[in-house]
Amino acid sequence: MGPGRLHALVDGVFAIAVTLLVLDLPHPGGSDRLAHDLLQAWPSYVAYLVSFLTVGVLWIEHTGMLSAVRYVNRRFLERTLIFLLFISIIPWPTSLAAEYVTHGGAQARTVAVLYAAVMLLLSISMTLSWRYLQQHPELVAEEARAAFAAGMRRSLIASLVYVPAILLAFLSPTASFALDGLVAAYFALSRSEVPGLIHRAAIAGGA
Repeated sequence: MGPGRLHALVDGVFAIAVTLLVLDLPHPGGSDRLAHDLLQAWPSYVAYLVSFLTVGVLWIEHTGMLSAVRYVNRRFLERTLIFLLFISIIPWPTSLAAEYVTHGGAQARTVAVLYAAVMLLLSISMTLSWRYLQQHPELVAEEARAAFAAGMRRSLIASLVYVPAILLAFLSPTASFALDGLVAAYFALSRSEVPGLIHRAAIAGGA
């Protein structure tokens, strides 16, 4: 079948995830020192920014992927649902990171490991989707197939970086969160060849 309904589901899950991230931002009620209390909540803003960048980059990458998909089967739908599972989870470790990153000790280590682990699983699930489409070219527009190896490489690199972020969390939760942030910033600022290749392929294919 065509990917129309899958497009709608993916966009809906991303929209809900971003909305939940915003809802977790601090809103001190009845505070006599509102500016001070808002400034004290800086971990919430950092956690929100890192997660928003991550979700935004993944949305761009996944939108590029789906724009080249002409047909979907059950196996690809299953892989996409696994990917969406971790997208929908992101607000949870983000909220915990904002609350516990400054506590130090075992609490901060636990949250740092959890956050990096969710990001790792998210990157792996994205890699699996790229790989499946690469192995089943009949699902993809012929002109766009050359871009899929690059997409898989890009998500695989992210997966490899989150492994040391997990290990680093046991030594320094702050450093682990910093590495998570660097990964998000790098992929947000770096220019991926994938969307451009797929866009040109879609034009060439008359999509």
